[in-house]
Amino acid sequence: MRIDTGDTTWMLVSTALVMLMTPGLALFYGGMVRQKNVLGTIMQSFVALGLVTVQWVLIGYSLAFGPDIHGLIGNLQWFGLQGVGMEPNPAYAATIPHQAFMMFQMMFAIITPALISGAFAERFKFSTYLVFVLLWSTLVYAPLAHWVWGVGGWLRSLGALDFAGGLVVHISSGVSALAAAIIIGKRKGHGHEHMPPHNLTMTILGATLLWFGWFGFNGGSALASGALATSAFLMTHIAAATATLSWLIVEWKHRGKPTLLGAASGAVAGLVAITPASGFVGPLAALAIGFGAGAVCYFGVNIKNFFGYDDSLDAVGIHGVGGTFGALATGLFASKAINAAGADGAFFGNPSLFLIQLLSVAVAIAYAFCVTWIILKVLDWTMGLRVQQEEEVQGLDLSQHGESGYIF
Repeated sequence: MRIDTGDTTWMLVSTALVMLMTPGLALFYGGMVRQKNVLGTIMQSFVALGLVTVQWVLIGYSLAFGPDIHGLIGNLQWFGLQGVGMEPNPAYAATIPHQAFMMFQMMFAIITPALISGAFAERFKFSTYLVFVLLWSTLVYAPLAHWVWGVGGWLRSLGALDFAGGLVVHISSGVSALAAAIIIGKRKGHGHEHMPPHNLTMTILGATLLWFGWFGFNGGSALASGALATSAFLMTHIAAATATLSWLIVEWKHRGKPTLLGAASGAVAGLVAITPASGFVGPLAALAIGFGAGAVCYFGVNIKNFFGYDDSLDAVGIHGVGGTFGALATGLFASKAINAAGADGAFFGNPSLFLIQLLSVAVAIAYAFCVTWIILKVLDWTMGLRVQQEEEVQGLDLSQHGESGYIF
């Protein structure tokens, strides 16, 4: 096995691009909360870079990608990255150092729990959040990643397709966000007080950084530089652009005005939905997925008003709904003409792929929701999930971190 310098260069660049998505998410979320919570919200994303890196090096990578135990989990043979060196691992990526693959996957593991924080913004205790991220990464993310991507993982063996993380990243975080929003309850004053985003300029900057980083997220998932990476790169952009427009069209029709927050949300919804499909579909399919995602996620975000849960920053409506839509759309639009290592979907004469995708979506939803529910209930009994009422009124910036976002 010879290391290919072109492939390695692309994977290192992709890893850096995906790393930038976490601060991008911090700005995206930070602009949407009230001024008194901007730093607390940014901190929830940023601290994941530290926490999950250490967890990934010690046990996370080995659990997710290590030698298989009955299709369910990796063993701890690679604890502390023992045996994960410069030689390529042909089971995952034959032309790049094993450590390059490990580090690329690390960036996925970092951003996923940070996505959940959008559901409970403005009310979660920081100390409890740190423990939650470690438990969730170990008990939810690592097993799901192994099932879908790990050699021997049972959903992978079944033929489930998830090019860059519709199931592993977006469904898992979106469904976990729903569990969190239900358990922690609404923000004080929710439904009575006006709680507008305090800085939409920051949010659109964050959305743009996410879009930029997503080229590494999806394009890098080809694990080599070449035709497949190029295709995934292009489909990512097409879907994001189309979803931006479709969200605006639906919002304009429904609310009477197109908003910047809507455009940013639509772009992210398109990026989420194309993630599982990006390496398996062509341009027209990417257009269809993007167009569908903007509309579906718009209603996915608004459904919280009907059900009455407080998903502060729409993690459920964008990541949960968008990830589900994208994973199912993969079962319809996937084509071996785009990626011979994939499969044909229902629109190319293979309806069984759609059924496999349906099963894998159901499994991801059920597993992530139930395990997150248990983790949060245990943390609520032991540490408490929520800040004190007076701390919530004061804002997380001062009460949790002793600092202010703006000193004018």
